[in-house]
Amino acid sequence: MKALALILIPTLALAAPPSGPRRIGSLLVPMDPTAEASGPKMESYMNEALAQYQGYTVRKAEDIFGLPADDEALVALKRGKQGYEESLAAFEKKDYEDAERKVRATLKELQKASAAMKDSCNPLCDATALYAALMHLRGDVEEAKLALLDLMALNPTYEMNTKRFSRELITLRVQVATSVNAALRGGATVKSRPAGARVYIDNEFKGYTPVTVSTLPVGKHLLRLERPGFRVYGQVLEVSPDDVEASTALQPTDDYKAYDARLDTVASEVMRASTSTSPAVASLGKALGLERGLVGTVRDMPDNNTTELVLGLYDMGTGKRLGARRVVLQGDEFGQLKSEMNRLVNHLMNNADGGSEKKVKSSDPLENSHGMDEWNAEDRGGKRRSQEKKSKGGDPLEAVNGTEDW
Repeated sequence: MKALALILIPTLALAAPPSGPRRIGSLLVPMDPTAEASGPKMESYMNEALAQYQGYTVRKAEDIFGLPADDEALVALKRGKQGYEESLAAFEKKDYEDAERKVRATLKELQKASAAMKDSCNPLCDATALYAALMHLRGDVEEAKLALLDLMALNPTYEMNTKRFSRELITLRVQVATSVNAALRGGATVKSRPAGARVYIDNEFKGYTPVTVSTLPVGKHLLRLERPGFRVYGQVLEVSPDDVEASTALQPTDDYKAYDARLDTVASEVMRASTSTSPAVASLGKALGLERGLVGTVRDMPDNNTTELVLGLYDMGTGKRLGARRVVLQGDEFGQLKSEMNRLVNHLMNNADGGSEKKVKSSDPLENSHGMDEWNAEDRGGKRRSQEKKSKGGDPLEAVNGTEDW
């Protein structure tokens, strides 16, 4: 099966890196569609671990490859903002018929703008509140209730302007907030091709595709998917008591497609244990402008429900492998994946070129220590604790922590 790159870097990075901290990054190549979903999470955890080492500048996927905006969403957002201002102006002039006509068109336009509303739900929330007010004024209370339900789903803490909206409408909102419908919850399953996109619902990170988000309030929600090298995708998600599903094919950039075509060779060289130098990795390193890189492959093992990760630390200038490990991961059901990635990165970094030093931010000897370092007789800065306490009482178990044989 053709490998798909989880982190790909545009050809604009071909320039020689500047002097100073060495650039380092993570690159995982999935060998099957299932592994495609877990790779970005692993990369994010590895980059967090790499950030603990001094002398390096970590280049994340979004920093290198970017998150291309949805131009159509940006245009729709601009039109939606203008439409809302015109609707509000008509409303304040008490030309309610014109205001309703304009706000309906505005809401329709904003349906296409969710990918661009990254900071808040406005102007969608503002337009929804205005629509509810107009429906209430015309006597369509049920339609006003539905609009208020959508408003609370989008932003439960949205404040209605008491100078703009009537006391009766604000009272109706309180009634809706305590109604049976407001207490209803639903689930949403979000998928993408390729998998591994970051999922944001109402601008809150929910995980990586494919993911199921439960207990969402019924009503409208803003859905946004982000994957470096692909255009940002968004839609207004309608959540009901019955679970809903949203699925989309993400649109790659030309640079991403160009790099995707060359990573089969990288993967094959990384997986060969006998290969100490990888020309493909060296070529990639030159293109990326990286001095070092964690390069590996991820493979799903369905027979025992595990994931195989083959990871090497490379000098990206020469393609020389400085260290390599093969690990079998049991998933992330209990949040153990982050600690596993931490441990793996620390092992490779600590044993390459005599180790690397961790950043020191204060004189506190426990800063940047998670409590497990001492148990394993190795700190995260690459300084091996080779000095062991001498036995004073003849106890053969003295200075043995009980976990080393594991």
